[in-house]
Amino acid sequence: MRSVMWVLLAVVALGIGVASALEVGGALERERQYRAAPECAAVPVEASGCVGEQEFTVRGADMNRGERGDSPEAELVPPSGEPWEVTFLRTEPVMSEMERGEKVVGVIWDGRVVEVRDAEGRRQQTSDGPVGWPEDRLGGALACVSFGLAALAGGLWPLFARGEARHMTAAKMVRWHGVALGATAIMTLWAQASNDWPLWAIPAIWGPLALLLLASMTAFTLGALRGELDDDAPAPREARPQTS
Repeated sequence: MRSVMWVLLAVVALGIGVASALEVGGALERERQYRAAPECAAVPVEASGCVGEQEFTVRGADMNRGERGDSPEAELVPPSGEPWEVTFLRTEPVMSEMERGEKVVGVIWDGRVVEVRDAEGRRQQTSDGPVGWPEDRLGGALACVSFGLAALAGGLWPLFARGEARHMTAAKMVRWHGVALGATAIMTLWAQASNDWPLWAIPAIWGPLALLLLASMTAFTLGALRGELDDDAPAPREARPQTS
């Protein structure tokens, strides 16, 4: 049953990883279009390829803390009076400080508010903001695919080697090194986002670390197959005093 659970986790992770990898190209193109977009001569009221700014008044802000599946959201009202519903991926740094009646500036592109700036100059992307999505998709793909492949191999192995303890131990080494590979990719993505490094920093950092983990996985797996990790090795005998 444990092996079947690992196989199911692997299939789900691989599906998410492949989907994320397929979205990297589109995310890169969308971010490129946004960065290359000219400034609008006037505030765009419809979907447009230019970038414009609009002052809004905060009518309400809901953090949705503790509610599963709901993103933080705010209702912003422009001078025209028709409210805009804006969602965020997280509450910091602008969303958490929003209060009713506060003035904020929204960056509008492609008919959506993609960024909000408060009176203190702090900026925060909305859920529609295109910046950073390629990095998120690439990091997610590396994490899910590397974990999924190792988990799939480590989950299927015991199903074909039932009752062989050394093979069970070897499969366990493969599975947990897969967890380490995925966790390393997530930590690399976090470091890249925190330091605002370029996209290529993710594979440049994760690649060497992944090679080290793969070497460790190979060494532990071979050691398990040779019996070096067996728990039933005989304990050393204690010396007994000789009696005359």
